[in-house]
Amino acid sequence: MLFSELIKLFERDIDRLYAEIEAYSVEKILWETNHHISNSAGNLCLHLLGNLQAFVGYELGGFEYTRDREFEFAGKNVPKSDLLSSISNLKRIMISSLEGMDESLVEKDYPKEVFGKPMTNEYFLIHLYGHFNYHLGQINYHRRLLHP
Repeated sequence: MLFSELIKLFERDIDRLYAEIEAYSVEKILWETNHHISNSAGNLCLHLLGNLQAFVGYELGGFEYTRDREFEFAGKNVPKSDLLSSISNLKRIMISSLEGMDESLVEKDYPKEVFGKPMTNEYFLIHLYGHFNYHLGQINYHRRLLHP
């Protein structure tokens, strides 16, 4: 049951990420920061894309992916259309990865020790969902603060 609930939550909130990025009518503002915000919405979006594709799509779903975490925070001016396309692709990867997992994997350890100690798939997926929403909230704040 956990995976079906997580699928619904990730699907809903990936759609919210899409809506937030789509709401930027002035594309260059996606990449702006100011004294209130140190990461742009574009970079936070790249970070969320990289994070979930690496930790869920690649590790749990078997989708090919090579993460460039440095680019997630340093890259600039990725076209908004590319971000939106990547978000749609992420949604497909997340749903496929989670649907492809057997419920018996919930209590098994995640394949990597990301925090320096073992953790269950359940724990890490819940962590990733919280992490996703933390940054989604930052993107929402960024848009409302900087977007005209």
